[in-house]
Amino acid sequence: MFGISPAGWIHTLGSLPAVPLAAYMFCRYGRIVPRSKAGLLYLTFMSMGALTVFLVAHQPVSNVIGVITLMLLAGGYGIAFSGWRWGGAVYVETMLLSLSAFFLMVPTVSEILRRVPDGHPIVADLHSPLLLGAQGLILLILVVGVTAQLWSLRRKTAVGHV
Repeated sequence: MFGISPAGWIHTLGSLPAVPLAAYMFCRYGRIVPRSKAGLLYLTFMSMGALTVFLVAHQPVSNVIGVITLMLLAGGYGIAFSGWRWGGAVYVETMLLSLSAFFLMVPTVSEILRRVPDGHPIVADLHSPLLLGAQGLILLILVVGVTAQLWSLRRKTAVGHV
């Protein structure tokens, strides 16, 4: 089904829960909150997806995305749990974890458009204008979203709520 191998299903089903978890935290908290229950689940599923990509990747860029995602998670969660809180820690943590969500959504959208519906996908190749437009939209959401997150954090730190 959808041309996905058994290892591909483990990768897909292992990382898929990270999508609604990220969406939930963005809506509820305005960012990924590492110390929340949803944040710890996000780390678990994102790590599973990033680690299993090496088993299923057909393109070298997939391995690069996996490594970058693991580095972003290590950085963001490392800051969150280090206990070392400097003035910019929450800003860096927020940017790193938002980038991890970006690196989740780019291949997710690409794979959906290239596999659904089964046998007759919406997009036939990686250079399709629809796929490139969808990826551009995800990049725009990242830029606007991170800007809004940092602005919101700045307002909260100004009144002492972070």
